[in-house]
Amino acid sequence: MNNMFDVKDTDLFDLEEEDFDTILASDITFHGNIKFTKPFMIRGKVSGSIDATSDLLIDSNAVVNAGISATRVLVRGKVEGNITGRDLVFVASTGSVSGDITARQVVLEPGSRFSGKCTMTD
Repeated sequence: MNNMFDVKDTDLFDLEEEDFDTILASDITFHGNIKFTKPFMIRGKVSGSIDATSDLLIDSNAVVNAGISATRVLVRGKVEGNITGRDLVFVASTGSVSGDITARQVVLEPGSRFSGKCTMTD
């Protein structure tokens, strides 16, 4: 990934599929609350809430309609809902977020879409 940004947490972007303990596949639609403690990848559709003490990757074709709380959140797909990232929220060029973002570090790549309020915490 050619990266114009010096993002300290770049290991999040080097993660391969096998680095994720759990992957919600593209053919799955899930309604409800998801809680997890290990890196999690969403490729399908989720509505409800996501509460994590780990990293969350929302892949490019994923559609998430949920409030999200996680350590680091990488959005390549579509999110409708508020996102709280304890360390980082990164919206890639293919990603879109409709909702508020709160995190220590927020990166919106050129081409990404964001509609909401952004709050950076100490």
